[in-house]
Amino acid sequence: MRFVFHTHSLTSDWNHGNAHFLRGVMRELVARGHSATALAPFDAWSRANLVADQGFRALDRFARDFPELDEQLWEEDFDHAAALAGADVVVVHEWTDPALVAEIGRLRREGGTFTLLFHDTHHRAVSAQSAIAGLALADYDGVLAFGETLAARYRAAGWGRQVRVWHEAADTRLFRPMPEVEKTGDLIWIGNWGDGERDAQLREFLVEPVRDLGLVAEARGVRYPPHALAALDEAGIAHGGWIANADAPEAFARHRVTVHVPRRPYVESLPGIPTIRPFEALACGIPLVCAPWDDAEGLFRPGEDYLVARNGEEMRAALRGILDDPERAAALAASGLETIRARHTCSHRVDALLGILADLRADHRETETAP
Repeated sequence: MRFVFHTHSLTSDWNHGNAHFLRGVMRELVARGHSATALAPFDAWSRANLVADQGFRALDRFARDFPELDEQLWEEDFDHAAALAGADVVVVHEWTDPALVAEIGRLRREGGTFTLLFHDTHHRAVSAQSAIAGLALADYDGVLAFGETLAARYRAAGWGRQVRVWHEAADTRLFRPMPEVEKTGDLIWIGNWGDGERDAQLREFLVEPVRDLGLVAEARGVRYPPHALAALDEAGIAHGGWIANADAPEAFARHRVTVHVPRRPYVESLPGIPTIRPFEALACGIPLVCAPWDDAEGLFRPGEDYLVARNGEEMRAALRGILDDPERAAALAASGLETIRARHTCSHRVDALLGILADLRADHRETETAP
């Protein structure tokens, strides 16, 4: 089958986590003999920021790291109808411009033979409801939501039809244990600081425990305001800035533990959605300690696959326990890796996507033949 993914960017992962998952899904599709192309705007915010931050040389990483992947950049006069001609499946991401979301829906309504899906991997359904409510999804065959609580929002609001859950997952071709890499640090945190919605949580669960325990720690990511950089410096945490996602497995391998501090919407309004970072960390076989989030869908085994710290004191105790007990650390890492490999790889998600497509086509055939 020929898959076309309308995305914000495939080349750039600068503050753009969906690129991680989409690359893994496309790689899996290509490995199975399908065709997969990403269409992305030339002036994408993430791509522009990557170039401003790292220079044009950063764009070369994509071709070097993912030679099997195809991205076509479009500008204002791009012929979207021609680009979708011959496609079997078109997946449009939530970051896509609303006018283009509507245009692709119109192409489907006016004779497009492809199955058209809308893909949401963000929290705007709760943080910017009017933006999602204003999208023209009536001509889409289905909606893919990356968690059950998000899918429930779509169903309750009547946004789109045939809303299905399609969790993110780890690209295990890329994210894997690297035991040959020498460990040079205690803790690494890979994440973007964000918009201030978790300043207090990052201080409580990352900055202060590292400072108090005297750990050798590193933080990688972007959008760190001056006060955040000052806090890292005061705690002795080295900030390395942007890291190409292809370099993250080795960065995990150089450290003995990592943490996950979820954004506020995923704790308060969209429980059960872990975002992609924990999948990737566990796939690398590194012990993980999480600030509180509710695994409402039973994706993992809390306490076995990772530890949960309800407050800063519990985070200190969990980190100290892992760093002081190599056997405990190894058991935790092995359990998390086992769960990823059994349930949460991009191969599993491609299986799920193909199953969803088969169901949608069966429903369509039944509708066409109904009296």
